[in-house]
Amino acid sequence: MARSYITHLECSLTGENTYAAGEVHNLSAAGRPLMARYDLDTLKNEADRDEIWARPGGFWKWRELLPIQHSRNIISLGEQVTPIIECAKAAGFVGHKGELLVKDEGRLPTASFKARGLGIAVSMAKELGLKRLAMPTNGNAGSALAAYASRANIETYIFCPDDTPLINVTETSLQGGKIWRVNGYIDDCGKIVAAGKERMGWFDLSTLKEPYRLEGKKTLGLEIAGQYQWELPDVILFPTGGGTAVVGMWKAFAEMEALGWIGPKRPRMIVVQAAGCAPLARAFDAGKKHAERWENAHTKASGIRVPQAVGDFLVIDIARLSGGRVVAVDEDELMDMWREVSGLEGLMLCPEAAAAFVALKNGAEEGWIKPDEKVLVVNSGNGLKYEMPDQAGSLDITTPIDFEGLAPTG
Repeated sequence: MARSYITHLECSLTGENTYAAGEVHNLSAAGRPLMARYDLDTLKNEADRDEIWARPGGFWKWRELLPIQHSRNIISLGEQVTPIIECAKAAGFVGHKGELLVKDEGRLPTASFKARGLGIAVSMAKELGLKRLAMPTNGNAGSALAAYASRANIETYIFCPDDTPLINVTETSLQGGKIWRVNGYIDDCGKIVAAGKERMGWFDLSTLKEPYRLEGKKTLGLEIAGQYQWELPDVILFPTGGGTAVVGMWKAFAEMEALGWIGPKRPRMIVVQAAGCAPLARAFDAGKKHAERWENAHTKASGIRVPQAVGDFLVIDIARLSGGRVVAVDEDELMDMWREVSGLEGLMLCPEAAAAFVALKNGAEEGWIKPDEKVLVVNSGNGLKYEMPDQAGSLDITTPIDFEGLAPTG
């Protein structure tokens, strides 16, 4: 196995770089996320971009840019590169005249992009000798943690809001996770994890409160670059709660440029939230660096219902630096878009991705997404994990069937 080129970790807020690789870490001394750093100068001379891209193994192909030191600690569930799919009919529906592709993360193990972060984090937990992990979740992260940790023989304690989609709860328990419903939001669940840390002896695997879920999400950016022949799209729309994937992609782009794999061009990052829970959008519009907690958060797109995120400043900075923005979309429009685009393209979108399509429609109408731009929407998970609208009709076999009435006229 190719070796990891990790050297150390540093604070994302202060730049303090005294955190050693190969040791257990949560947040920095400043209470902010830690970033893994790599010896990119040496890697540039020792690895070939195209050879790495040609490897099998899904996100594990990028092992030089991942923190795991020993191949025996890799926990795999058969990962593959997720496809990017042209969606011309959806483009027409939302009014975008340029190229529109969807990257379907629902094809990953446990059917969401959370497999990237948790696959790497659990493998690192194994390498570091951790035996018990705990985490809050809105659903998909919990099932990914349970699946990878069970395979690694690591015990998991998972806490979710009590209105988390049923399938997320049941799949988590079926795959070996110990899960509890909580009468609060995901940040309330996070407080339980923090409060029980000393007594229960678990490691807190919350979003951006440890450094390695971010490294897994980074592989999304690496993969997108390879699929675009090392020329990134003009715009990436990503539905966002905690923001790990946005931060991870941006980190991947910077590392690839330092390696000479891509040029300086960056996509405009459009961070998408639902109007019922939009703390990042509110802070962005107000010109602030940090976001205040969003009270009474609500949206059917449960994966982006995060009232407060520890990495808020990172996500907001990325939107600004890229020339992008953080936007909130209407809940009713989101649900209508979910039905329309899924039906037009035959893709099993999740509601979170539907929010990104609403943002694309708004951007096309308002002019901040141009007709000739190459746009990528990330479908962060499989729509089967949500309660879907039931649009089936009914037939009575005891009466004659009106076949002509089955199809609309015109």
